[in-house]
Amino acid sequence: MTKDELLEEVKKQGIKYIRLQITDINGTLKNVEIPSTQLESSLNYGTMFDGSSIEGLVRINESDMLLKPDIETFTVLPWTVEREKVGRFICDIYTPEGTHFIGDPRYVLKKVINEMKEFGYSPYAGPEPEFFILPRDEKSRDPLLIPLDKGGYFDLLPIDLGERVRKSMVETLQGMGIKVEAAHHEVANSQHEIDFRYDYALKTADNIQTFKLVVRTIALLNGLWATFMPKPFFGMNGSGMHTHLSIFKEGINIFYDKNKPYEISDEMKWFIGGLFQHIDAITALANPTINSYKRLVPGYEAPVNVAWSVVNRSALVRIPMTRGDGTRLELRSPDPTANPYLLLASIFAAGLEGIKNKVEPPQPVDGNIYEMGKKEKDDKNIRYLPSSLQESLSILKKDELIRGVLGEHIFSKFIEMKEKEIEEYRIAVTDWEVKRYIQQF
Repeated sequence: MTKDELLEEVKKQGIKYIRLQITDINGTLKNVEIPSTQLESSLNYGTMFDGSSIEGLVRINESDMLLKPDIETFTVLPWTVEREKVGRFICDIYTPEGTHFIGDPRYVLKKVINEMKEFGYSPYAGPEPEFFILPRDEKSRDPLLIPLDKGGYFDLLPIDLGERVRKSMVETLQGMGIKVEAAHHEVANSQHEIDFRYDYALKTADNIQTFKLVVRTIALLNGLWATFMPKPFFGMNGSGMHTHLSIFKEGINIFYDKNKPYEISDEMKWFIGGLFQHIDAITALANPTINSYKRLVPGYEAPVNVAWSVVNRSALVRIPMTRGDGTRLELRSPDPTANPYLLLASIFAAGLEGIKNKVEPPQPVDGNIYEMGKKEKDDKNIRYLPSSLQESLSILKKDELIRGVLGEHIFSKFIEMKEKEIEEYRIAVTDWEVKRYIQQF
């Protein structure tokens, strides 16, 4: 829609309020609500907000920032319709001088996309976000850390007690224009997955943020709690966000080549080569919490082995069997706590560097890597991803490409926030320690 058509549509639908949403460095969705009477002004000039009040954005002496709605992200929030209609826009952040704010994660992804356009490339991505649905305490309304059901992979009622609410999530996502391809119970108790169709990289990042909002909101409206925490339960599979990636040029998928082994192109292999050169630093962005690394341990289908394979799900990167326009690679390490804009920006920047420099990846690996011994892994040059947030951060600090992608503002703020998180965890006394030592010593 044009701006005038949009304003007419808002008026026609009787939408009274507009929510302007942005994503902070941590990947958390933020918003401010304005009356719909202010929408035209917001579209023309932006809406002023205090950037210093959002962690990692700007300092107090440079706090005035502008939100500028992206018209293409307009939707109506379905759960507000019965009371009063509320519209939603995802926004870009600008300085008062009218320039893109370098600390806006969405702008970081836009810059990488623009660089890819110089080569005629259009990046596409499709995520598989997993989450847990938990019960809530009737009095406090806080989540209870107990499984809602005892279901497993592809289970259904009466074992899958989240089936009804998951269906409501799917219907809500579809009502907001997100094309859902599949929804099912996952391996762990109370764990679920909803997959939506791949799309242009920026649209996919926007959709991930909308997806998280919908899942949490629908769970709350049903008296439940949805969490994207990677590993809430000991001894169960954690939640990942396997991310499928492809690149098109002039409408043709450049990862496909029917005349090459496995029908995958040199460009795809070079992309994997570039990705592997920077994957340890990217891990700090793909798995950005202390808890992320409780999932990234051998076992529980953890994608910790830096290797690639056709079909094989025990490798970090696998190539699904679909060919033609559907040819893609699947990076299996990210989890849903990742900031989707920074994640996709870093992945595509690394892959683009691999294509430009024709970086050859290691040989693909056949067989179940989970069952291989150390010697066999060493012979095949298979190593592990970083095993802690501290380790991945230390590698990120030395990676000039990913540092350049993030920009000095986001890079320094991200490091600062994550090192603070590590220090808070270091000095915390956990339940495990109390149970282990309180009676022993």
